[in-house]
Amino acid sequence: MQRLILFFGVVLWCAAVAARPAPAPAADNPFDRNPIHFTAIGDVSIAYQDMGPRDGEPVLLVMGLGAQMLHWGDTLVQGLLDAGYRVIVFDNRDAGLSQKFYELAAPPVWWTMLKDKVGLDPDPAYTLQDMAADAVGLLDELGIQRAHVVGASMGGMIAQVMAAEYPQRLRSLTSIMSSSGAPGLPESEPAAVEALASASEASPSRAARIDKGVEISRALGADETFDEAHARQMTKRVANRGGYAPGMVRQFQAIVASGDRSTLLREIRVPTLVIHGKADPLLPVAHGRDTADKVPGAEFAAIPEMGHTFDPTSSARVLEVLLPFLASPGQRPEN
Repeated sequence: MQRLILFFGVVLWCAAVAARPAPAPAADNPFDRNPIHFTAIGDVSIAYQDMGPRDGEPVLLVMGLGAQMLHWGDTLVQGLLDAGYRVIVFDNRDAGLSQKFYELAAPPVWWTMLKDKVGLDPDPAYTLQDMAADAVGLLDELGIQRAHVVGASMGGMIAQVMAAEYPQRLRSLTSIMSSSGAPGLPESEPAAVEALASASEASPSRAARIDKGVEISRALGADETFDEAHARQMTKRVANRGGYAPGMVRQFQAIVASGDRSTLLREIRVPTLVIHGKADPLLPVAHGRDTADKVPGAEFAAIPEMGHTFDPTSSARVLEVLLPFLASPGQRPEN
């Protein structure tokens, strides 16, 4: 059930802001200052941006379900750049500007959940391992041997796989607003689910779709830190690049197929930081605590008044924890 709620929450958030192309925003930000590149990882075309000094320690940011590299937000990315890091962001396969798998099936979500419920293989079009291989392949293309890997939500799950299966490629792992996938963890808050359900209603115009996207961002965030102006600007920027619902469905299949990653987490030996918002209505903070408990030596930081979005206030608080960790991963006492 918690996987289904996670899927619908992020799908509705992303789908609500998809719209026809519009002029790019004039505001100066790290995403607009840096060009978008495309590279082939095997037979998959990946869109990415490579920011900051080439001699800086590389930080690879891995985004979540159906989301785009833009969703990291200006505050977090600029904070990493100001600290001297080389920051690489990219769109996962089947999302944003990266390759869409139009020829592959995207079965109804209820069918994937039913198969999982009765113990049948969800038979995903691809797996989290495939998506982790995309990320490692991007590092190869850029000539980066080792990077700090930071993942959010589904991106945290992909980063977990990278840390377990490609430990020699990671300087550190940071898993944000993500989960171990273990059974028995708390469900999403009913109020958040009710708010997200309203997004299923059709919107008559681009403006209405953006308004709805703002309200979904409000539902996923925390009341104390929700910034409507920021949410509106973000939804417009994302809408300029559109959305792709079948890709979200296939990514969701990959999450369901990964199941309980507890055993994988116990195999991780790279320095690890787990960050989670205390006010996350989609994946309650217990998901982060459980993840940290299962990674040997992992640090855990619970951030007050942070939900399941990177609003400016939450991003600043994430940086307060993340930057000291990146400077000396694994050398601080556990929280």
